[in-house]
Amino acid sequence: MKAYELLFFVAPSIDEESRAAVMKRIETTITNDKGEIDNVDNWGKRKLAYEVNGLTDGDYTLIDFHANPDSIAELDRVLRITDAVERFMIVKRTDRD
Repeated sequence: MKAYELLFFVAPSIDEESRAAVMKRIETTITNDKGEIDNVDNWGKRKLAYEVNGLTDGDYTLIDFHANPDSIAELDRVLRITDAVERFMIVKRTDRD
């Protein structure tokens, strides 16, 4: 398994239940193919560098995880169809195994 990190943000105005549902869906997608979540770091509300979909602020979350490279495509698909996720980025970590 390879090390990855996922950084995403949601609108700061969404309720806690929706945010928890997004996290649950991401966790389920990662762990379905024997992936492991190492760390979840909630950065909280941050100002965006430029306006995205009418938003000037976002609620950021960083997830460090290990997964099979084949399962990253499914995670990417799930994040694209999740309406609450405004933007995301999945990066392979070369400094970890």
